[in-house]
Amino acid sequence: MKQFDARVAWQRAGQPFLDQRYSRAHAWSFDGGLQVPASSSPLSVPVPMSDPAAVDPEEALVAAASSCHMLFFLSIAAQRGFVVDSYDDRALGLLDQDAGGRAALVRIELRPAIVFGGERRPEAADIAQIHHLAHEKCYVANSLKAEVVVMEAR
Repeated sequence: MKQFDARVAWQRAGQPFLDQRYSRAHAWSFDGGLQVPASSSPLSVPVPMSDPAAVDPEEALVAAASSCHMLFFLSIAAQRGFVVDSYDDRALGLLDQDAGGRAALVRIELRPAIVFGGERRPEAADIAQIHHLAHEKCYVANSLKAEVVVMEAR
């Protein structure tokens, strides 16, 4: 079994609390020393209690799904002899009510624009199969209840 650690730290810093008007800004820390400013989304909690410049959990989940899919896509493409020069995904997460009436990310759309180089170029069917395999292998997609779909880049 593999273990992945993250530290999430927040402090009240003397702010009022019971009135719900406290800052949601906090920090995520990871094993390599990276610290990321985080906050609730301004779509959920208005500014100034949210920090629009920080990463929010919803967009982080969308990015994690996109990143996981991309990493498997690149690996499978390389195994099949296709050279990928660039991969640029403008992923989108949709927050709505799930079947139980709870707020949830109900769909994540991956919209990668992929540029291939090298002598051997994949056909559309090759690309679709690589996406299918990448989706099946992606740990993050396998962990979610939300539908994760790959769309054509726009």
